[in-house]
Amino acid sequence: MSIVEAPLHRRVTEELRARIGSGEWPVGMQLPSEAALCREFGTSRGPVRQALATLRAEGVVVGGRGRAPVVGRFVPSQSFSTFTSFTEWARSIGKAPGQRTLELAKRPATSVVAGLLRLGEGGAVIDVLRVRSLDGVPTMVERASFILEVGLHLADFDCDSGSLHAHLTSRGIDLRRARHTIDAVAANRLDAEVLGIATGSPLLRERRLTCDGAGRPLCVAEDRYRPELANFAIENEVDRRTPLTRADPTHDRSAHP
Repeated sequence: MSIVEAPLHRRVTEELRARIGSGEWPVGMQLPSEAALCREFGTSRGPVRQALATLRAEGVVVGGRGRAPVVGRFVPSQSFSTFTSFTEWARSIGKAPGQRTLELAKRPATSVVAGLLRLGEGGAVIDVLRVRSLDGVPTMVERASFILEVGLHLADFDCDSGSLHAHLTSRGIDLRRARHTIDAVAANRLDAEVLGIATGSPLLRERRLTCDGAGRPLCVAEDRYRPELANFAIENEVDRRTPLTRADPTHDRSAHP
């Protein structure tokens, strides 16, 4: 079976984005000329120009129309084309992931969470509240509610040590698929305190319902990101359906708090 490589313009884009994201090419640096990039990647100007156009659209590169392209402010994007944990994503962009646990507790689920997890009234969940960081900078507040049989696997795990997703999958928990809902929300007092921002500041919110392969709900989660430090991306193709869809939140029955 032959391996189909990504189109050249996409590989050029990813390489240039990686250099900028890692700090190898700092903000304000002038990029090599198109001719130099063509020589480096062994290609014509077409793929190089496509790559630069993509990076300009993302704001990663600025300049054009007669001005030399320079590195703009880089905000790393997390893709939802695959089911990737925060820890895996951070490492993939060359950042050191961190976490500080504020709470790990067993309590009755709220009515909304109980409904999403298909629990009876008063059913118990394991709640986790953590602050996640990139290179030591507080980036996201993570709130998660696990059904009891899943959450109990966290009893002997140091939640400050790493990825909950990796630990649970190592215990045989089938975290197979998730539905993501993305919107914006104002930072509450706790968000502001732990992220070092003002109360009411805008945050990028990702709400997630994670299920096993049979469709059984295992976890309801809500992550609140500082938008200047992280955002989300999805890549579309005309002849391929994308897993990310637009939704009217007033009619999204799977949305959760």
